[in-house]
Amino acid sequence: MAVKVGDLAPMFKATSDSGEVISLADYIGKLNVVLYFYPKDDTPGCTKEACSFRDSWDELTGLGAVVFGVSSDGMASHKAFRERHKLPFPLLSDNDKEIRTLYGAKGLLIPPRVTFVIDKSGRIVHVYSSQLNPEAHAREAINVLKRLQGRSTSPPG
Repeated sequence: MAVKVGDLAPMFKATSDSGEVISLADYIGKLNVVLYFYPKDDTPGCTKEACSFRDSWDELTGLGAVVFGVSSDGMASHKAFRERHKLPFPLLSDNDKEIRTLYGAKGLLIPPRVTFVIDKSGRIVHVYSSQLNPEAHAREAINVLKRLQGRSTSPPG
């Protein structure tokens, strides 16, 4: 069953391309999280998607977010993909598809391309799924983060 807007984000731990164990719980209460699932390292669409998150990195971090890419590729593949494209964010290995299952981001023939924006409280505030428009994922996340920032700031009194 897929998680939806308003749900609490399922907690997970995963190993990144650098060998670091990333726990979603470590970011709750501190940063917004952009968690994007993609089919496979070094495929044309996945490369476009990853590079669009890379090219938007300053804006994403300026909006108080951290980004994690997730696929079932192994750490060696992730490390090479990240280095080749100078990605500033960790890629998480989900070999057993446990994280995909938690988020309901599973497909029939190929794994779907789905981005979740999780706010500081740990709630899913946006879900964007588009297999054919990989570059839109970063723009979608930025638009949501801008709305969150507007909601969390109050005008001077």
